Amino acid sequence: MIPPRPARPTARLAPPEWLLSGLRPKAAPIPRAAVVRAAVALTTPLAVGLAYDRPTYGALAAMGALSGVISDTADAYRLRILNIAIPQLLGALGVTLGTLVFDRGWLAVVALTLVALVSGMISSIGAVASVSGLLLLLNAVVGAGLPMPHPWWVAPLLLACGGLFVLVLSLLGWPFRGRIAERTAVADAYRACADLLESAAREDGDYDTKRQAVTEALNQAYDLVLARRARDHGRRGPLVRLLSQLNVLIPLVEAAPAAQLRRHPLPDEIPAAVRELAQAIDESRLGGADLDLPAPETPSERAVDVALRHAASVVHKADPDPYNVDDRLGRPAALGVRIRRAGRDVLFSESSWRYGLRLALCIGLAQSLVSLIDVPRSYWVALTVTFVLKPDFGSVFSRAVLRALGTAAGLVVAAAVLSHVPRGWWDVPVMLVLAAFIPALSAKSYGFQTAAITPVILLLSDVLNHEGFALVVPRLVDSLIGCAIALIAGYLLWPESWHTRIGDRLADAVEDTADYLAYAFGPTTGLPAAEEDAGAGAKTETETETEAAANQAERVRRRRVIYRDLSVVRTEFQRALTEPPPTGTRAAAWWPLVVALERIIDATTAARVRVNHGAPPPGAAEIADAERQLRELAARVRSSVVLVDVRKGWSAADDEKGVLAPLRQELRSAQAITSPRR
Repeated sequence: MIPPRPARPTARLAPPEWLLSGLRPKAAPIPRAAVVRAAVALTTPLAVGLAYDRPTYGALAAMGALSGVISDTADAYRLRILNIAIPQLLGALGVTLGTLVFDRGWLAVVALTLVALVSGMISSIGAVASVSGLLLLLNAVVGAGLPMPHPWWVAPLLLACGGLFVLVLSLLGWPFRGRIAERTAVADAYRACADLLESAAREDGDYDTKRQAVTEALNQAYDLVLARRARDHGRRGPLVRLLSQLNVLIPLVEAAPAAQLRRHPLPDEIPAAVRELAQAIDESRLGGADLDLPAPETPSERAVDVALRHAASVVHKADPDPYNVDDRLGRPAALGVRIRRAGRDVLFSESSWRYGLRLALCIGLAQSLVSLIDVPRSYWVALTVTFVLKPDFGSVFSRAVLRALGTAAGLVVAAAVLSHVPRGWWDVPVMLVLAAFIPALSAKSYGFQTAAITPVILLLSDVLNHEGFALVVPRLVDSLIGCAIALIAGYLLWPESWHTRIGDRLADAVEDTADYLAYAFGPTTGLPAAEEDAGAGAKTETETETEAAANQAERVRRRRVIYRDLSVVRTEFQRALTEPPPTGTRAAAWWPLVVALERIIDATTAARVRVNHGAPPPGAAEIADAERQLRELAARVRSSVVLVDVRKGWSAADDEKGVLAPLRQELRSAQAITSPRR
């Protein structure tokens, strides 16, 4: 959970909290394989180019390898192919377009502005498209600013070969580790669930943080498994087994809120059993021993017990029923359908046009400025604008500040290299060291990544244009100019408030929660038989079970959609908190509403689970009243500009009874947060 920023006294010259939050490095492990891969991928092209007396060719291939290293962020091998190959193709197209307008004055300005528009628009499709748009624009800027070898196809071919070399290095372990990423993701989801169950109802446990970790782990696991499942239509094999193991984890996750609201910690044997299942998944172990669990006493304990025993039976089963594995909850559509959807989103989405126009405006200003003013090697200005202003990469303001600081730090290293290391074979060991720092520091923060990439780019640029130490000061000036353009034209003069993004998305999540509540307790979602219509008795047992399974799957799908939306809202909050006042302070004030909404969803899920395991169901009038209050809350969120009254504690209603009592408590808390101060 992201807590509101504490009010604390600061020294007179201490930097503000919103700036420090962006400068603090993240605690991330060093990816050793990526470090070795980056060092080999960038050094080998340089060595080959020097061996054949073609250092320019080697530098261009190394630039392509640098793009591949930046793009190589996926764990699963099949996703690596997409993450590296597709951006490289668009990068080759970009450098071709840039070469065609090299040294063409205002024609280059118009061409790069149009490329920036396309780059920003396609960035809204997804992560791979975003990196592809980035490389399209970056390589177009480089091609328009640096002389490339003739004929025209040499530069794009070398850049593509460098990126594909990274892909080959990434896929070397595929025959031996082909399914490890998917299996590890499923096991990690089980471990996150064990931590959640362990923290439920404990005073020393951070339940909200553990719940967020479970959501992220499930999203990661489903994304990896279902992305591969889209290409594997078989009904047998390890992938079907992994998907069945992931699906049976959902009832256990849904039982956690019921245990949390009961305010009685679960026995230690339960999280220990879940961790044992995670270990069995990691080792592909079958035929485990029967679970030795305490006898359940309450509906919430029965829900946990039933879900855990069912998960254990599926994890240890050698061959799960393939026709009982639901892979439609998030499974990607057919390729043709996805292409049509992406094209429609790019052309008719307001956000894609907004991103594209914003990026095109700043790139056009940068290229116009360097066309009017004599700036040597002016392509660095547009490069800086591109890196800073990618709107889906984070806060523009914080990225501009971190870019300037990271570039300054990187230039210190580059100055030492360019002034003391002679060009030639000495570049190979220097590049070996510098390249290894890129993946090691990229996980820390954007500023650290910039500091690692800057000397590498300057060393490769010097191989191309032989300017030596004279590159350092102009690059710093160009970076500052690019940051200033991005801040003024892309941030200060672009009146897009954080409330437009966060407030509306929060309201959408509240409305989805109202739909989820109505569906969870609707007449066809598995209420006890006494509550069903008389006509339901005419159905066969098989038809009833099939209908119940379909309703359960739909309810799970709706819950997953809500939590995915909340994950997006959390990301927007992370960006807003790194911006200066008033944006950062407003985001901190709204944060309790996100927590309240997550608790409302948990209370709804807990009520449904308790009813499934023997608790009396709520009446139709009670459900309708809660749904009405949720929709009123959504309308209030949309109309609120600034939240001025934040409730520090949650309201208590011990005298209330029924499964929806916790839901009503959380609703009152959310309503108090959005109520204006009297």
